[in-house]
Amino acid sequence: MKKILYIILKVLARLVLKKYQPKIVAITGSVGKTSAKEAVYSVIKSKYRARRNIKNYNNEIGLPLTVLRIRKSGGNNLFRWLWIFLYIFKILIIRDKEYPEILVLEMGADKRGDIKYLTSIAKPNIAVLTAIGHSHIEFFGSIENIVKEKTSILGDLKNDDWAIINRDDKNLAGAIKNCKTKLKTFGQSEDAEVRISNIKISKKNDEYGTSFKLSYGGSEVPMFLPSVLGWQHAQAAATAAAVALALGMNLVEIGEALQNYRTARGRTNLILGVKNSFIIDDTYNSSPQSSKAALEILAEMPSDGRKIAVFGDMLELGKVSEAAHRAVGKKLVELGIEYLFVVGERSRDIARGAKEAGMSDDKIYHFPYTMEAGVFLQERLKQGDVVLIKGSRGSKMEQVVYEIMAKPWLAEDLLVGLVSK
Repeated sequence: MKKILYIILKVLARLVLKKYQPKIVAITGSVGKTSAKEAVYSVIKSKYRARRNIKNYNNEIGLPLTVLRIRKSGGNNLFRWLWIFLYIFKILIIRDKEYPEILVLEMGADKRGDIKYLTSIAKPNIAVLTAIGHSHIEFFGSIENIVKEKTSILGDLKNDDWAIINRDDKNLAGAIKNCKTKLKTFGQSEDAEVRISNIKISKKNDEYGTSFKLSYGGSEVPMFLPSVLGWQHAQAAATAAAVALALGMNLVEIGEALQNYRTARGRTNLILGVKNSFIIDDTYNSSPQSSKAALEILAEMPSDGRKIAVFGDMLELGKVSEAAHRAVGKKLVELGIEYLFVVGERSRDIARGAKEAGMSDDKIYHFPYTMEAGVFLQERLKQGDVVLIKGSRGSKMEQVVYEIMAKPWLAEDLLVGLVSK
């Protein structure tokens, strides 16, 4: 039944795209996809009618629903699906004057062939590659297979289409070298066309955020992104700038539009914690690469209090799981993080890695359940403490955030998942 639904949605999405012919900006990678999508959308919506995926609508059902301007899947509700199909037939027959000029589509892949399937629905005019990491390596088997899958997004581009590629990622060097279309690169590398530099967490008008310099074609613009933390958001801004430049926008327009960039839930969002502490909520997902990046943000965050890392399991890492978890523990100690809380079984290897790197036992705590960790931490937090909370989606680490946030009644607006109260 599900396969039949996939086929119906695919056919209808292609019919709608044929009728309205929007430009397609397709974004993929192992990490940074959603932040890049939000940044790109923030910039281009200032000049064009635009739409992007919401929630996790980056798969066989979510992507066509985005194309079809449906905000909520029918699920198991037959009447909801009937309403959806009636709406689709309506916009196929009667022209919708509000249909987007540009669709910004995040494309996820957890098995081989996923990207090819999604691009067969929505062929990109601009294809974006963020960064390659170990996410879903359990299913792909190797980094090389992940690279092959992700870079397949470039396969159907025409000569006058654009490829937007991360210059910093060595795994994407081959894609840059062999690119046959128009190309813009972004990153911190000196040879990146759209370059970011001087990245740091800073405070402006009593608000924490990320400041950096954005450079292109000999021009340089100072930037400050309020309420978001870390170099990955500067990287997302550079991605958005490269896309917008390909669409004909200028650096001044881009800089102004980026002031409206807000990251999605659970991606290094800063939330006020109990007792005037701060929470870096990075609970949407986790990988070795993103975990180390989050730890660097924690280490850099200005604070008079303690630095505390709370990690859940990193899932879908296959045979590299133990080594990857231990490496995160080692990195934590190298950065001078003072306390470590781990939740779950795989995360015990983070604790082992930290202990091997020199962290004492009395600064490491393990819990089987998120709520236990949250309650224990709540009782021990002090003013000025900064707490990083991170884990794979299946670890439900937002439960820990809920227990220590100063305003838990805002959980539905701020946290990534449903919280058991």
